[in-house]
Amino acid sequence: MHDPPNITSLLIEWKEGDVSALAELIPLVYDELHRQAARYLRKEDPNHTLQATALINEAYLRLIDQTQVDWQDRNHFFAIASTTMRRVLVDHARLRGREKRGAGAVHVPIEDALNVVREKAGVDLIAVDDALGRLEKIDPRQAKVVELRYFCGLSIEETAAVLELSTSTIRSEWTLAKAWLRSELSS
Repeated sequence: MHDPPNITSLLIEWKEGDVSALAELIPLVYDELHRQAARYLRKEDPNHTLQATALINEAYLRLIDQTQVDWQDRNHFFAIASTTMRRVLVDHARLRGREKRGAGAVHVPIEDALNVVREKAGVDLIAVDDALGRLEKIDPRQAKVVELRYFCGLSIEETAAVLELSTSTIRSEWTLAKAWLRSELSS
């Protein structure tokens, strides 16, 4: 993930209060945000009511309030954007769950979710999110690896670059996190 020179500088200008920097930034990052949104939605029920554009728009509304973030670079921005999209989807799922009271919710083992093996029903995003929250309390780095690999769709190498760790460390953390999540979601 190479950083075009202007994305990082635009992020810094935006943080410093330059609203025009945000207007310049959005067209530069939109395609990648759309790819992230599409990856998220592929893991959802095919009849999901949010579309990629709506997910991006909702995440955008939340991101523009992020004036206190010390933007480091492009990877940092996309990691936060990914987390924001995940929060939008979880909030949407919780709202739908309240409306339906759990009708049709299917618990999917993490190995199926992580391999994006989907049958008719979608992944229980709330259960995955809750388990990821528990993992974050135990091992924040493993939780971040899961978030970047599973939710953001980053490769081992891209995840290592974002977290500034070796690829072997990421592979190890990914393996341990999957095992822990598999155990959590199967109980």
